[in-house]
Amino acid sequence: MTTRGEETTKLRRHYTREAIQLAVESRWQEAAVTNKNILELFPNDVDALNRLGRSLMELGEYEKAKEAYFKALKQDPKNQIAQKNFSRLSLLKGKDRKKPTAPHKIMPHIFVEEIGKAGVVVLENLAATAILARISAGNQVSLRVRGQSLIAETAEGEYLGKVESMHGLRIIKLIEGGNKYAAAITSVSLDVVKIIIKEIFQHPSQIGQLSFPVREPEGFRPDLKETILQYDTKFEEDGEILDEGEEVSDTEEEAEAFADSFSLIEGSSLRPAIEEDESEKED
Repeated sequence: MTTRGEETTKLRRHYTREAIQLAVESRWQEAAVTNKNILELFPNDVDALNRLGRSLMELGEYEKAKEAYFKALKQDPKNQIAQKNFSRLSLLKGKDRKKPTAPHKIMPHIFVEEIGKAGVVVLENLAATAILARISAGNQVSLRVRGQSLIAETAEGEYLGKVESMHGLRIIKLIEGGNKYAAAITSVSLDVVKIIIKEIFQHPSQIGQLSFPVREPEGFRPDLKETILQYDTKFEEDGEILDEGEEVSDTEEEAEAFADSFSLIEGSSLRPAIEEDESEKED
């Protein structure tokens, strides 16, 4: 016979999976409601509070998001997701709390390694703090060519920064040759922003030209795809959704960055639920 406690635990797992899936689909309003449902049952659930904060941030409800992260910090003062986002939101003044014209979309499909076709790059000449404080890992980025510079902008057209020249000049040449690219935030802080750029169409004239030339790895380096997939089962940290690589470079530091920035679905862990499901099958 199933006990009340077991039913509640299963319901919590159900809501958690639902909240994560809704975030993956950028259905932030529904994600916020689902996380609130979890908190009605488990008011001290730090993961749900972090996910709620992320959903509210994406909806432009910055003050409410700040409250959610503050509650998470009361339960777990050392929680890095809550610390980071509460600090960022604390920097926003009234005039900076501009709501997005539409909820930001996250692009999980772009965070898959395709050798030579995708790479994580650093942005230079960053935008104002007020703009950076409103963006999160996983948010879609638009790329625009301005002279000899490749500019990254938010979906609303706000300037974020300039792609470092060593990559920007090559991508500009390929864009002018007919290639097309998608981009998204992999990690963001007030002084460092990284984006992943992925080739989504190669013009016939560019066949044989790699968007991100591959270098020989020095010693053992974790595979980026493997790192992402591992993180995908853990769903931690709002960067928040993934990070790093010069070319989809694979240094340990970069691999950690990817995981750190996959704060898209911040702070959720499905691993306990998965383990419980497996134990149930064994029974």
